[in-house]
Amino acid sequence: MKKQWWAGAAVVTAVLVVAGLVWFKPWALWVDETVNEALPSPATPTATVPTGPSSPATVTPSTAPVGPTTVAQGSFVSHEHTTTGTVKIIRLADGTHTLRLEGLDTSNGPDLRVWLSDAPVKEGTAGWRVFDDGKHVNLAKLKGNKGDQNYPLPADLDVSAYTSVSIWCDRFDVSFGAAEIVRT
Repeated sequence: MKKQWWAGAAVVTAVLVVAGLVWFKPWALWVDETVNEALPSPATPTATVPTGPSSPATVTPSTAPVGPTTVAQGSFVSHEHTTTGTVKIIRLADGTHTLRLEGLDTSNGPDLRVWLSDAPVKEGTAGWRVFDDGKHVNLAKLKGNKGDQNYPLPADLDVSAYTSVSIWCDRFDVSFGAAEIVRT
C-alpha cells in the first residue's frame, strides 16, 4: 500500500512540475529574441509617362508625399523587469500610423504584449499593474525582447486617447516596462 501511495505522489508531483514549467516558462528569461525592423515605408505610386507624338516634353511631378513624421514619443522605465529603449508613434507618408519601439531591451517572458493605455506611467512597483485598470488596446504580441520593431495602428484608433505604452505580460497581468508618450 505504501508503494502505491509513493508512486501516486510521484506521478502527481511530476504532473505539477511539468504544468508549472509550461505555465511559467522560466527558460524564456535566458533566451533573447532580437528583431531589427526598418521603419515601414508605403509603396510610392509610380506614374506612367505617355510616349508618342502627342506626349508633353516635360512632366511636372505631383506633390511628393511627406516622409515619416514622429507625432509622439517617450522613453521606457522599468517595472517588473529592467526595460530600456524608446517608443514613437510615427505618421507615415500615406497617413497611416505605426507604433515603433527603438533600442528595446527587456527580459523575455511568457505572453508579452504591446499595449497602448490611458494609465499614467508610475515608476517602481506602483506602476506594475495599472495598465489594465482603464482603457487599453492590445496591439500585438511582442515580436522580440530586443531591437527595433513596428506595430501598425488601426486606422480608426484615436491615438490622442492614450498616454502610455506598456510591454505587458498577459499571463501574469504585470508590466515589464512602460513609456509615457508625449505629443511632439
